[in-house]
Amino acid sequence: MHKSPGFEADHNFARMTLPDIRINYDPVDPDQFDRPVLSFYIETGKDNDELPLHSHNKGQLVVASHGSVMCRAPGGLWIVPPRGAVWIPAGVLHSNCVSDNGKVYTVFIDPQACMLPRTCCTFTISSLVRELIQRLSVCPPLYQPESPIDRLGRVLLDELLLMPTEQIYLPISPDSRVQQLATSLLHDPGDRSTVEEVAARYAMSVRTFARLILKETGMTYGRWRQRLHILVALQRLSAGASVQAVSLDLGYETPSAFITMFKKTMGKSPRRFLAERSSFVNHEAFA
Repeated sequence: MHKSPGFEADHNFARMTLPDIRINYDPVDPDQFDRPVLSFYIETGKDNDELPLHSHNKGQLVVASHGSVMCRAPGGLWIVPPRGAVWIPAGVLHSNCVSDNGKVYTVFIDPQACMLPRTCCTFTISSLVRELIQRLSVCPPLYQPESPIDRLGRVLLDELLLMPTEQIYLPISPDSRVQQLATSLLHDPGDRSTVEEVAARYAMSVRTFARLILKETGMTYGRWRQRLHILVALQRLSAGASVQAVSLDLGYETPSAFITMFKKTMGKSPRRFLAERSSFVNHEAFA
């Protein structure tokens, strides 16, 4: 049977394995509920397998209340620290990995009900959006149209349209070499091999390797590896690891060297970045 390039890309992507991020809740089938907005609260435990790649007819917004979420979807990995959200449009293959003992809200949205982005992205969300999601999570999923619950859901959709989007993600193309490299670095993010050493592993010259990474990710190898370090750092810091431990795990000689890299990339130190996110308030949404 002939297999299309798209089939091979999805197949390669599905074989990627992610370290130390697991999920252990029973999957929810939102498509059985014919409602524009559904919200569910989920708590995770430890050491269970990641759900396989799947998709929904509804879009999915995953909000981290405690711990972190990493979304695997064709094109890359998206991570959300506490008080953030990742958006997965309807029909997109994905698998959400929640850190051990995480607490998340997952909101399913009918694509006909709201014109949210058509590609995966991350959101910063306001305290109002958080409260609406929490309130809807305790409501029955088969609520009556035009009921107070239905109106709450529509207010939530209006507010989500005001939320600024971010791109806290690692681009990963369908190219098998890029996928292998991403998997290797995720399993050993402290690997400090030089670009010459990495290129040699793939039997390429440094120039050919550099062109491949730039073409497939839009970044130089150094910037791409730094982006991966940011994602791993956010995942581990959100789970309670110290800046010192994370900096050592990522191969930095000192915590200050890691903090400098983080600040150059994210615009602020790790501690300040997480502290501001934990406030769960986005003043711009109310400007």
